[in-house]
Amino acid sequence: MRVFVAGASGAIGIPLVEQLTDRGHEVIGTYVSAGHDERIRAHGAQAIQLDLLDPAAVAAAVIATEPDAIVHQATALTDARFTRNFDRTFAQTNRLRTDGTDALLAAAREARVHWFVAQSFASLRYARVGGPIKSEDDPLDANPPAAARASSAAMRYLDDTVVRAGGIVLRYGVFYGADNDGLVEPVRRRQFPIVGDGAGMSSFIHLDDAAAATVLALERGEPGIYNIVDDDPAPVREWLPVLAEALGAKPPRHAPRWLARLFAGEIGVMMGTEVRGASNAKAKRELDWELRYPSWRQGFAAAYSGARLEPHAVA
Repeated sequence: MRVFVAGASGAIGIPLVEQLTDRGHEVIGTYVSAGHDERIRAHGAQAIQLDLLDPAAVAAAVIATEPDAIVHQATALTDARFTRNFDRTFAQTNRLRTDGTDALLAAAREARVHWFVAQSFASLRYARVGGPIKSEDDPLDANPPAAARASSAAMRYLDDTVVRAGGIVLRYGVFYGADNDGLVEPVRRRQFPIVGDGAGMSSFIHLDDAAAATVLALERGEPGIYNIVDDDPAPVREWLPVLAEALGAKPPRHAPRWLARLFAGEIGVMMGTEVRGASNAKAKRELDWELRYPSWRQGFAAAYSGARLEPHAVA
């Protein structure tokens, strides 16, 4: 296929372009910042500078390149500083998930592109009731913390809009495996504590496995939603010390809920104590997907085995 990848220079964009071209697909990848075109071309793809928030430019690019499929992987999280105000950090990404999605879908209709795959998120999304592991059919959280309501609404908008258009939504777990993973520095500096009982569940996915699932969704997926996570959802109290060890950092600190609420806000407490994990059973069954790293237990060690060699001051 000719595949138009929006956000091709990002964390998942590069491994996705590489895997698509390795499997014989022809890729047109978009980027925003100057200089990122070289990363895309290095993997045998055509590179186009494009602002997804310019609907006319998006339509022109899609019509000119005549793709068979569009993959929406655009975010604006490079070098983002995650604070207690989740929505402030994700403001531009939220626009890409709403206005950017609308622009790409409109272009797809105009160019008669019928295959559309979009990036969404599994973590923090599911209702904080019932069992610890959720499937795609389980309800989403109807009452997210105030500081994350706009981000939650943007992800829900993307999910609903793409599914209504007959596309595929991939709810990824927490990415790891990139050079600039957002978790690395806070864990190294012991700024990411275990809050309360540390029972909040996390679902991770190595970028290579996320890219592999995306290729399979393009090649054999059915319209709808898939959780793209590893086999091992786990509470913070379990995975955080393992990540610290993989990075050569000191063990994480512990913080009571009241203290965490002061420095991390309600969303920080929720992440540490209440959120649910996600099941990958549907993706494995319907996409015939096999993970290179079935668990973060192997994945952290593989991704960060060299990271501990870099000098960093740890408080």
